[in-house]
Amino acid sequence: MPVEFSIVIFAVIAAVVLFQLYNVLGKKVGRQPEDGSKVPVLARAPATPEPVAKMPAVDAAALAAAASLRARDPGFDPGKFIEGARQAYETIVRGYATGDRAALKPLLTPSVLESFEAGIVARETRGETEEVEFLHGPRADLEIASAEGDKAVAKVRFLAELRSKVFAGGTEAEPRIEERRTAEHWTFERSLGATDPNWVLARVEPANA
Repeated sequence: MPVEFSIVIFAVIAAVVLFQLYNVLGKKVGRQPEDGSKVPVLARAPATPEPVAKMPAVDAAALAAAASLRARDPGFDPGKFIEGARQAYETIVRGYATGDRAALKPLLTPSVLESFEAGIVARETRGETEEVEFLHGPRADLEIASAEGDKAVAKVRFLAELRSKVFAGGTEAEPRIEERRTAEHWTFERSLGATDPNWVLARVEPANA
């Protein structure tokens, strides 16, 4: 076969192959950028809002108990007071058990502090230490809140279930474990119109369970 004829044959074959490739690769497949399509963007999930701390609901009995004090001190909030009293109760009970005088001093009147101090000293004299655990959150009910002269006075009834661990001769010894239920009336007071809004424990009395 002449060389010139062979070159022509190969040229024709190459042209046919190129044509087939164009038919396959040159076509637009699917949606193209010029079709106006856009890359989908996932919507960002809304941030979860921070939980808002809610004050405990105040029932009609608490509102009625606070009516006398609110007549003199309209800013008195029974809900906030009950929650604060519950926290003070837990702090004082734990502070008395461990003999934490620094924690107790700003929360007690001088007479109550003296009484608590006597109990702490007696326990220390026996060589005992104590730890207290609340089995459940204590229940607090406002019994009465009134104004007596220049003082605001509020009585709260606390119900609590406690577990005490009493160690004799150091915490390495096996503790004596006691569980008990308590029902007490705690009376708090503060000066009306004072810049210091904090209440202090003025009296502790037994209550009916």
